[in-house]
Amino acid sequence: MPKGKKVTAEDVNKLVEKYDALKKDEKLDLSADEDLSIAIMNLISIEEHLFFSGGKTGNSKYYELLNEVRDMRKGLLKKIIKEYEGEVWCISKHLLASSYRLMEYGTKCLGRGKNKEAYDMFEKAYNLYSLFWALNMGVINLSEVKEA
Repeated sequence: MPKGKKVTAEDVNKLVEKYDALKKDEKLDLSADEDLSIAIMNLISIEEHLFFSGGKTGNSKYYELLNEVRDMRKGLLKKIIKEYEGEVWCISKHLLASSYRLMEYGTKCLGRGKNKEAYDMFEKAYNLYSLFWALNMGVINLSEVKEA
């Protein structure tokens, strides 16, 4: 992906096609992996809520729960990200977190009647989610991510 190039729907579709081909060749269970990735997104969101609840209330029990949820999230993420180098683990976590937050924001926009903005957020969320899978299935290489 050339530096500064905007990711298009066509780019995302190509990534999905490559992933589907990998799924067929390697007998991957995409639906189970997708379910797990959505669960991980929700665990990241729970971590955020526990952090803010601890800060707002001053109750350290929220931070203790945050640590438990974090450990669970890390263990589940290992089921999807089996091999990684450098910052791929952290990039992957942030791709999922950002995708989830953009989806949430888009849903709120939709509820406010801001459909155009909502659809833009949904597209961005889907692009980040697709990038997560492309990165972790080896469909794209790390140098492409660095350029993006």
